[in-house]
Amino acid sequence: MRTRLLVSFAMVAGTGAIAFYVSARFLVPHLFDQRMGSGGMGNGGMGEGGSGAQHDVLVSAVNTSMLIALAATLIISALIAIVMSRRTLHSVDELRLAASQLAAGHYDTTVARPGEAELADLADDLNHLADTLAKTEQRRAALIGDVAHEMRTPLTTISGTLEGFDDGLFTQLELTDTVRTEVDRLRHLAADLAAASIADEDQLHLDLRSGDLAEVVDTIVARFRPQFERAGVNLVAHTDPPLPAAFDRDRMVQAISNLLTNALAYTPQGGTVSVSASHSAGRLRVAVTDTGRGLRANDLEHVFERFYRVERDDHSGGTGIGLTISRAIARAHGGDLTASSPGPGLGATFELTLPTG
Repeated sequence: MRTRLLVSFAMVAGTGAIAFYVSARFLVPHLFDQRMGSGGMGNGGMGEGGSGAQHDVLVSAVNTSMLIALAATLIISALIAIVMSRRTLHSVDELRLAASQLAAGHYDTTVARPGEAELADLADDLNHLADTLAKTEQRRAALIGDVAHEMRTPLTTISGTLEGFDDGLFTQLELTDTVRTEVDRLRHLAADLAAASIADEDQLHLDLRSGDLAEVVDTIVARFRPQFERAGVNLVAHTDPPLPAAFDRDRMVQAISNLLTNALAYTPQGGTVSVSASHSAGRLRVAVTDTGRGLRANDLEHVFERFYRVERDDHSGGTGIGLTISRAIARAHGGDLTASSPGPGLGATFELTLPTG
């Protein structure tokens, strides 16, 4: 590239110098003769010999000066080309090295902004890429750790139960019930991971059919009511039927069920979870509001990340993927899922919106 830059600069300079030389070489003598003739000096005091000698001297001087100018132009242009190419290629080499470092997994690499605007923009893009890759790597490492943690708990329970059964501490029925429960938990984790992976790849396949969203919400609330009663949490529903829309019923049941499961997990005994379904501003809205732990401002967006949990150390239920899947389902329908909260200890609201249709 350095050679190409040097050659390109030299070609531009050389072309300009040659054009100037050719123009001067042929135009100067012609213009000189024309001016001498129009001034009456062709037949004047200097005579033909004097005029011819003057003409030859002028042409010789012009030719010599043009050759000197051409050589000087080429030399200066070459020097400028060398300096500019080194400066430009130094910045390019830094960008190339940074890209190589990123490819090798060194995501803490940063690039100083060169003086050239275009290269500066490219450096900014590389720095942004490095930051994004670093965060992605952090999430990947956290994901592996979280999956291992989620799998370790049921596997430890199964192992402990089997040892207790061998020692005569558990009956066959107790062993069967425990193993079945923990296997179901592992199966649920595997299903959630598969759904989250599909959602990340934007490959959710929807079977869109016309239906009443209010009827779906009422059905889900009726299904969850016994769980809420056992947990001592009040479940209140407010729907405005009918709410016609085109949606995948199974996916929508999954999304809203995840919201109710999340609300139940974070609402203490004696609290209340309210579910509402309504039509507002040309969109259908399903809101799940609880009186539970609430969310800090920086939790409002993170809660939709896989395995993210608020105060997860004292909370053992769920896989931490439900909200991720619910948002992906809502967005696949052309809607969205958002979170809001007055603050810690003041509850939270998750609102799922869908276009009407």
